[in-house]
Amino acid sequence: MSKKSSAQGRRCQTPGMSFFTVPLVADSVARAFCALSNLAPRPRREFAELAMDTSVVTAPTRHGGVKCTVYRSPHNAAPRPPVYVNVHGGGFAIRYPEQDDPWCRYLAKYAGVVVVNVDYDTAPRHRFPIPAEQVYDVVAWAAEEERDWDGSRLCVGGQSAGGSLTAAAARLALENKGPEIALQVLHYPVLDLVTSPRDKPAPAGKTGVPLWMSEAWDSCYVRDPAQRRDRLASPVFEDNADDIQGIAPALVVTAERDRLRAEGALYARKLDAAGSLTEYREVLGVAHGYDIRNESAEVTQQIYEFITGHVARAVRTG
Repeated sequence: MSKKSSAQGRRCQTPGMSFFTVPLVADSVARAFCALSNLAPRPRREFAELAMDTSVVTAPTRHGGVKCTVYRSPHNAAPRPPVYVNVHGGGFAIRYPEQDDPWCRYLAKYAGVVVVNVDYDTAPRHRFPIPAEQVYDVVAWAAEEERDWDGSRLCVGGQSAGGSLTAAAARLALENKGPEIALQVLHYPVLDLVTSPRDKPAPAGKTGVPLWMSEAWDSCYVRDPAQRRDRLASPVFEDNADDIQGIAPALVVTAERDRLRAEGALYARKLDAAGSLTEYREVLGVAHGYDIRNESAEVTQQIYEFITGHVARAVRTG
């Protein structure tokens, strides 16, 4: 993609570009989704029987306070339980942390952790790197000793765009020498914003997210093509992951019918080469966002159980 064509964003003649990569169009699409998110279906009611004590706190970040919903299982008697920072998906544009309510409940109950569900700022009003830096700052805040949970036993995870922001937070933790992260969970993450979605391997059948939507969200989040090469935006691009020894242990989960499967698998190999891959798993027969759309309740519960087991082991003491 030439600098001229990408900067102008007006003539969709360059291979890999489409109408939805035009900056004004991408922003308009993102704003429309943000407006409609208030009309989105209520969170799935799976695991609604898992009673939770919830509260809303505001974590300070370099970009202002970020609201977080804290989930605590009333059955967790530990005086200072470990903590898991959860980062919801939504293409970096949809601000809807409630979509992860079932996952937060399940994780708090069965991993014995306090879950901090982050309501980070989204594009187009808040573009890269603001959301990534906010998530890292929330993780650093959650790790502080004065919290009423054990920040020395901390995990962070997210799916889709939330997986991207999780990877960025783990990279910043590596570069800033803290906080220590026991496990980063990357669930069908976005890890390459340089390659156009239309140039990514497309499995047969529905992939979960329409091509035009992926193009619009990517362009809205990182408008400048040069910025998409940044290691916080595209961890798997070229040599961005060639020097990540010491990064937090990672669990990488991809979906078989997802355009993002290949980049997730590639990052898993990079993490493995760095000695930081805990496990890689591909979920067969499902598309991007399968658990959010309740594509298969049985598969979703199996994967939630699988991830929860990794989290519980990562924060176990003794």
